[in-house]
Amino acid sequence: MAGIGPLTQDWEPVVIRKKAPTAAAKKDEKVVNAARRAGAEIESIKKSNAGTNRAASSSTSLNTRKLDEDTENLARKKYDRVPTELKKAIMQARMDKKLTQAQLAQMINEKPQIIQEYESGKAIPNQQIIGKLERALGAKLRGKK
Repeated sequence: MAGIGPLTQDWEPVVIRKKAPTAAAKKDEKVVNAARRAGAEIESIKKSNAGTNRAASSSTSLNTRKLDEDTENLARKKYDRVPTELKKAIMQARMDKKLTQAQLAQMINEKPQIIQEYESGKAIPNQQIIGKLERALGAKLRGKK
């Protein structure tokens, strides 16, 4: 080991610097200033969103506003709720089978809250769920009896 010399690195340090403004940008600025000194009338246009993502976010805010308005309108609209006959039919068939709302919900693979909403009349009727309820309860819940 005595014959090996000191370890050295052959690496050169790399320094990364931000580029200076281009000559064209400086030249444009000089030309404009010279024209101003000469008394020429200069019309300049300010780019309000240059170099930013603000244009994209402003269109997003428009979409967000529309979505908020639609959501408010949905809350105001009166949608078809579970009819009284269906509410009573579900409740009666469940009671006849001696099932709780949670047990019925488990039978049809839905949350107990769904059954509660149907029986209270707050749910918007879904034909698939009504079909599951009919099969689980063995009773006809929709259509003419």
